[in-house]
Amino acid sequence: MLFIVGALLVIACVIGGYLGAGGHLFVLWQPFEVLIIVGAGAGGFVIANPKPVLVRCIGALGDLLKGPKYTKESYLEVLSLLYSVFKLARTKGMLALETHVENPEESTLFEQFPGVASNHHAMTFLRDYLRLLTLGTDNALEMETLMDEEIETHHHEAKQVSDAWQTMADGLPALGIVAAVLGVIHTMGLISEPPAVLGHSIGGALVGTFMGVLLSYGFVGPIARSLSNIYDAETKYFQCIKAGILAYVQGYAPAVAVEFARKALTSNVRPSFYEVEEAVQALPTPQA
Repeated sequence: MLFIVGALLVIACVIGGYLGAGGHLFVLWQPFEVLIIVGAGAGGFVIANPKPVLVRCIGALGDLLKGPKYTKESYLEVLSLLYSVFKLARTKGMLALETHVENPEESTLFEQFPGVASNHHAMTFLRDYLRLLTLGTDNALEMETLMDEEIETHHHEAKQVSDAWQTMADGLPALGIVAAVLGVIHTMGLISEPPAVLGHSIGGALVGTFMGVLLSYGFVGPIARSLSNIYDAETKYFQCIKAGILAYVQGYAPAVAVEFARKALTSNVRPSFYEVEEAVQALPTPQA
């Protein structure tokens, strides 16, 4: 929604300012200039990125339209899940988690937290490390190294998408110049025409530069930045889970381990200590 609002604001201000200054809108209608810029940009985009990245770039537009994925409520839910998991492991033993980890679709524990359970990547991450705990892993330092490597790999794959969009944004102004130069070349062939014809042709050529810069800084660049913010938030979600698990492995009580996880969050989405305490107190007793 914010993306749509921002895009409309860009269009309204640019076109409104142009018309307000006495500009003629029909001069901006240069479909072949747009074809050169957008077509060349799309071609370069395909050349620069492997097929898996191209597919993810298209899918990322859906994430862009949905807006921020992780809110304070999202983190409150995952903190509550971590508390339930740790509480069950503390009272029933680590092997009590095995059924839930191996069959999450049938887990009465995970079904209490549908937002987390529906997050495929987060659930895979959580289950993998809980499985290691049920297998007897108790070295927090080695587990932290492994977690950091996995989080870095996931973040790298995600950043390939935002970097691909940013690379396109960086190239669009230059492609706008290409379109403008081709327009000037075309104008040179009309040198014997009246000034009115030449003026219209030169104006059309300059539209190429305008379109390249507008598309870059008004749309594609902001798309890249927005996607980068989304992926940074997802990385923070993983780091929250990581902090909680590592604290529990080091022997802290469930409530303290969850506090470690809470402290890993940024201030704008971090629930207060009392909000977490109230949420976990309302949870049913976890069952093996």
